Amino acid sequence: MGKTIFFDLDGTLTDSAPGIINSVAYALEKMGHLPMTRAELAYFVGPELTKAFGEKCGYDKETALRAIGFFREYFTDKGMWENSPYPGVRELLTKLRDAGFILRVATSKPTVFAERILERFELLPCFSRIDGAPLDESQSGDKDTVLAAALRDLPAAPGSLIVGDRKYDVNAGKKNGLLTVAVTYGYGSPEELNACRPDFTVPTVAALERLLLSL
Repeated sequence: MGKTIFFDLDGTLTDSAPGIINSVAYALEKMGHLPMTRAELAYFVGPELTKAFGEKCGYDKETALRAIGFFREYFTDKGMWENSPYPGVRELLTKLRDAGFILRVATSKPTVFAERILERFELLPCFSRIDGAPLDESQSGDKDTVLAAALRDLPAAPGSLIVGDRKYDVNAGKKNGLLTVAVTYGYGSPEELNACRPDFTVPTVAALERLLLSL
């Protein structure tokens, strides 16, 4: 069995920050919350939303779920498409698949949203499986939970990897026995990524391609 590469979605395969930020701003307005700056809203790009609304807004789980409902109103209609693949990603995935890697996605997004986004950008055929959170919040969408469930359901060969742009990806990979690759072109700061000590760090999609094809 070939090595598996798990890819994070937001900030790794696609530049999704505009849609997520606009969706959170819409949700906060609906909740009657004081507006946040764009820099403050950028906090929501990466972590699981229930946790993010709790940490940033002080919402308990019930209140956070109400906010997520408003988030999804905007996200489903507009925010999902305020998004684009990073240049070179499609070519990277094609080369990795042709080289014999098994490609999967592990995301904190609900699986149904991830699949629609990947399909819109013609990336879905590159992946053998998409693992995300359930739409009904019956399972946590944090990256640890998503990745652990994905590996229980379909184990990966020794030497498999996860590629992501935030500490959540690196920490989840380490906890689940994967090699970890941090990309600095996404949304994690150099300080955040250095602190979690990934196995590899790359600055560009081109550098990511060189690294993965050399492994």
